[in-house]
Amino acid sequence: MKKVLILCTGNSCRSIIAEALVNARLKNIEAYSAGVKASGKVNAYAKQVLEEEGMWKESYHSKTIDEISHIDFDLVVTVCDHANETCPMFPKPYPKIHVGFSDPDGKDYGAFILTYKAIEAELLPIIEEKLR
Repeated sequence: MKKVLILCTGNSCRSIIAEALVNARLKNIEAYSAGVKASGKVNAYAKQVLEEEGMWKESYHSKTIDEISHIDFDLVVTVCDHANETCPMFPKPYPKIHVGFSDPDGKDYGAFILTYKAIEAELLPIIEEKLR
């Protein structure tokens, strides 16, 4: 089982959605998410999108990198520019890629649906290719 870490700034929207999509759609790949400055909460609209898609798990929560630092990752993916620019050093040199998505936080529910669809269409094939 390959392991991928998806990083964002707050770990409340994009990285949570990406984590759920990878775990639901990609075989033999397990996703985790974290924030370089975790907000401590999942955005209600992000949760709603995942619930409507049947992908929400109560284990999904906003977390810091420290909470997942014990895991050996095969790939680190940043999904926002800030996380890409401030990506921390890890104990091991993991392969890292950046695929940025605009932040839906503060926008209407439709923005979260668009973010979900963009992550599904753009990011999943890249992760699958990188971990093949």
